Amino acid sequence: MAKVLAVLYDDPVDGYPPRYARTDIPRIDRYPGGQTAPTPQAIDFTPGELLGSVTGELGLRRFLEEGGHTLVVTSDKDGPGSVFERELPDADIVISQPFWPAYLTAERIAKARNLKLAITAGIGSDHVDLQAVSDRGITVAEVTYSNSISVAEHVVMHILTLVRNFLPSHQWVVDGGWNIADSVSRAYDLEGLAVGTVGAGRIGLAVLRRLKPFDVRLHYTERHRLPAEVEQELGLTYHETVESLVRTVDVLTINAPLHSETQGLFDDKLIGLLKPGSYLVNTARGKIVDRDAVARALRSGQLAGYAGDVWFPQPPPVDHPWRTMPHHGMTPHVSGSTLSAQARYAAGTREILEAWFSGRPIRDEYLIVDGGRLAGAGAHAYTAGDTTGGSEEAARFSGGRR
Repeated sequence: MAKVLAVLYDDPVDGYPPRYARTDIPRIDRYPGGQTAPTPQAIDFTPGELLGSVTGELGLRRFLEEGGHTLVVTSDKDGPGSVFERELPDADIVISQPFWPAYLTAERIAKARNLKLAITAGIGSDHVDLQAVSDRGITVAEVTYSNSISVAEHVVMHILTLVRNFLPSHQWVVDGGWNIADSVSRAYDLEGLAVGTVGAGRIGLAVLRRLKPFDVRLHYTERHRLPAEVEQELGLTYHETVESLVRTVDVLTINAPLHSETQGLFDDKLIGLLKPGSYLVNTARGKIVDRDAVARALRSGQLAGYAGDVWFPQPPPVDHPWRTMPHHGMTPHVSGSTLSAQARYAAGTREILEAWFSGRPIRDEYLIVDGGRLAGAGAHAYTAGDTTGGSEEAARFSGGRR
């Protein structure tokens, strides 16, 4: 029997369960491109419930305990005295979410003597040292595509929020004002601008499709170039290098995975190649950009705005400069954890566990590392290496957590 250690985010401050705004959510059976949504043998939750928090438990407790397994759920994940550190040494399976990642560093993996499977409830397994798990022969899986469209919708929202100067305008209303001149002094139309994406995989392509009706000029760069018919359908301009792309666009969105080749990609030099007054949106991973370079660019005016929901580490310390830099639209990491998305990634997590316990193969599109090598979706999106360095800084947030 297995010990399953799940690291999930805290419950709502007013208690669990929350009062839901809607009584149901649409059922999604198939994603764009034909991949089926998760198909576990059963689920023990109602779609639309808050599943990603500690009490929600991804709807897994009954399933696991009826199978004779042990489930430990915690939100306490950072620092040597955390519940995660204490429970990890004899855990067989670790489940984590990108929104509240349990960083599986090489040091932690070395302590986890029984660890055989690491599951990302969602997409993005960069919080795992992929080289260390490969060396140990540990399997890594994630619920590919489960929240890709959720993130793509969030990207479009962020772009409009920045370009139309929405947040300062809303704040005037909250503060009792009616300051039209102040509200529109940094507001523009999206129509006619050049918008580009670094990465045109599932999320990046979905962003491009959603932006086309805004009559913008669309550009992209991607390690796997899109088919010619897709480029023609969307009117896309392909750039062989990210440098060529950033020189061209007014709005840039990052939709690439974090690995050794993209870590720190957007530094002072690359941000300096953007047109002055450009907008940068990052819902990929915070570590793809240089934290301080972004803040400097906003203060100087090189960037007119920066928005996203990804930070490094997560959660960020209370003194993280992105909390106070000007002209930003940052949120906690929420783009892929809507109640709609949670129903899919919780079901996908159970599907992976069902396959693992029965000895059946895990879906190829869910695999990141298998048998010591990048596999499935991982072979397509990642390169071997470690992006967890510096994650211990997240422990500094614990005192001010809300």
